[in-house]
Amino acid sequence: MHIKLGVAPINWCNDDDPELGKEISFEQCIMEMAEAGYIGTELGNKYPREVPLLKKALAAQGLQLSSAWFSTFFTEPGQYENTLSRFMDHLSFMRAMGASFINVCECGHAIQGTTRPILSPYKPEFSKEQWGALIQGLHALGRIAHDFNLRLVYHYHAGTGVFYEHEIDYLMENTSPQLISLLLDTGHAAFADIDSLNLIHKYQERILYVHLKDIRPEVLDKVKKEHMNFMDAVRAGVFTVPGDGSLDFETVIKALLKHQYSGWMIVEAEQDPAKAPPLQYAKKAFDFLREFIQ
Repeated sequence: MHIKLGVAPINWCNDDDPELGKEISFEQCIMEMAEAGYIGTELGNKYPREVPLLKKALAAQGLQLSSAWFSTFFTEPGQYENTLSRFMDHLSFMRAMGASFINVCECGHAIQGTTRPILSPYKPEFSKEQWGALIQGLHALGRIAHDFNLRLVYHYHAGTGVFYEHEIDYLMENTSPQLISLLLDTGHAAFADIDSLNLIHKYQERILYVHLKDIRPEVLDKVKKEHMNFMDAVRAGVFTVPGDGSLDFETVIKALLKHQYSGWMIVEAEQDPAKAPPLQYAKKAFDFLREFIQ
């Protein structure tokens, strides 16, 4: 079993709010990733989109592109063809970069980019027809990805229609294991009051990609009491790197390894880099995780 440790650029420069980390360059980001000891990265908003340029820059730091986020909008009327077209462009880029995974998330009707409270009734609840459109659309993308030797890993996320455990269960029960796999995100699981161990035990064979994100319970309590929106929760520090919050990563990692997990584990913590210096936190997480990952 081989675990590859990577780190997401969102620790340096936030994709949802580019104001967070706007002063940090792409070059600083990947240099500090390598300095902290990581060998992989996901795609960030400051990364060049010219394949030769990005490949050269990452290779110079000993980094590999592991995956990238892709938003689908299958639950919104008239978005099927547009989502499919964007996916083809995205897949071509990822394939040219040598990545093996694409992190898909249905963002139709999502509220994570709005001012609405993130843990609230405003979160989308898909109708039977919307679920059907989502499942059909994901299968279409999954077949295309499979033909090009890439895998779709579904990323459940706060503020979207697939966030709580029963929603993850429904998606897994109604999609093909050959076409749709699961991205285990420990932070978003905790945000939804899900025990990551439950997901590991239920979907061990479908978890092909992992985001390691910790949570600060005292901030989560504040998010709930003050009805914060998603980005205010991020700025308040609800998420942090493994070893800096309350989650039991030793048990989670041991459970994954027990079920023969191998591949990428990506450290991800959406934080304000002015409050949480990225290099310092990246090193902290790397040193912490090395206690359990050899």
